[in-house]
Amino acid sequence: MKTIFLVFLNKLKALKSLRFLLIVLFFLAGIIPAIIISEAVVENYRTRAVSVRTTEAVDQSRILATRLDSEGYFLNPENDSINSEMDLLAGIYNGRIIITDNRFVIIHDTYDLSNGRTMISQEIIKCFSSGAGSSVYDQENEYIEICVPVSNIKTGETEGVLFVSAATGMIRDTEDVLNRKLNIMLFTMALLLFALSLFVSYLLTRPFKRITAAISSVKEGFGEAQISIPDYTETEAIMDAFNNLMGRLKILDESRDEFVSNVSHELKTPLTSMKVLADSLISADEVSNETYREFMIDIAEEVDREDKIINDLLSMVKMDKATEEINAEDTDINALIELLLKRLRPIADKKGVQIVFESKRLVNAEVDRTKFTLAIMNLVENAVKYNKENGWIRVGLDSDHQFFTITVSDSGIGIPEDSVDHIFERFYRVDKSHSREIGGTGLGLAITRSSILMHRGAIKVSSVEGEGTTFTVRVPLKYVAV
Repeated sequence: MKTIFLVFLNKLKALKSLRFLLIVLFFLAGIIPAIIISEAVVENYRTRAVSVRTTEAVDQSRILATRLDSEGYFLNPENDSINSEMDLLAGIYNGRIIITDNRFVIIHDTYDLSNGRTMISQEIIKCFSSGAGSSVYDQENEYIEICVPVSNIKTGETEGVLFVSAATGMIRDTEDVLNRKLNIMLFTMALLLFALSLFVSYLLTRPFKRITAAISSVKEGFGEAQISIPDYTETEAIMDAFNNLMGRLKILDESRDEFVSNVSHELKTPLTSMKVLADSLISADEVSNETYREFMIDIAEEVDREDKIINDLLSMVKMDKATEEINAEDTDINALIELLLKRLRPIADKKGVQIVFESKRLVNAEVDRTKFTLAIMNLVENAVKYNKENGWIRVGLDSDHQFFTITVSDSGIGIPEDSVDHIFERFYRVDKSHSREIGGTGLGLAITRSSILMHRGAIKVSSVEGEGTTFTVRVPLKYVAV
């Protein structure tokens, strides 16, 4: 069988991965039980054959012991009839028969080698002392040893011991024949199992080849139709996950194209305005100082707008970098919010918007002051920009043992329900004309969300159109780097 396994493994050297595993599992699942069964068959035969031969030999020995007593053999050891019967019995069992008297002296040996000698062994002593026989199977030397006491029927005394040695070579010969036949069967079964394993593994792995082909086809571009391979529940689950991934990639691809288009448009719009203003000045024959000053003010505003767009884009790129580090330090969040609100109050005062800071407790947390300030400032600044005249803004601060929470609520124009899920997307505007009018770039909330996520936090929004909006930011008190 060792040769079979070596041949099997050599044939499988070129195979690997799942198919190799399936072939090995199918082969071993078939061949191992067959080997165990064949060994059990041989062992069962050996045990049964030895038991039958032992029983027969013991029965014959007891019959002979009875005759020895009835014939008075110990008084007349030269009884030719009994001696001939013992020689015949020894020949049948291809063994040896020895008879000892109560002095442990051998009075008959079918081999004629030990007559007159003393024979003392543990089995013979036990026969004399207990009056019971015994049998022992010596598998290594292939024989059965039997001791039977010869007792006087009248007195019950043990007159001697009948020692029989029966060879079991024929059992070994039959066992060898049985082994050869079983090995031929196992070899044939191994070949059949190997062929069956190859076939079954091919059937089981064929869907995965189709999956590989389907995934490889992605390099040709995103297809509209979803791929379905319903051969097995597992392959169907894999393709569902793949189709979901492809859908996400398509969305990301479209988002990238839209982002590039939006960036191009946002950068081009101020340049176009400056170009128009500059061309107007160049083409005019005479331009008054007042008109010239007015045009230059407009050009400066467009330059500022271009600068803001570029700065927001740079901030967005920094937030997107996977390797961007958070310089977290222990920060007084109350003082930080007070400082940024102090900077924004002059802007709010111009619209008559009142900013109120409500803190339930003092909060210290590990944050990146620059990135976190930018995130909260964007929220408050948006609350000012999209608020109503003489409106209000409430900034709340609270914490528990693990997180701190900041809420920014306003009495502004609110966000339409169909736009709430998109406001954190880059360049997304609820009202494009109004956003451009107040100078928005469409990147503020995207930057805010990225900053909060970098702090391992979360941000959510609730809004009622025409009534106001509330942003809720939740950030861990302790920053844990991943």
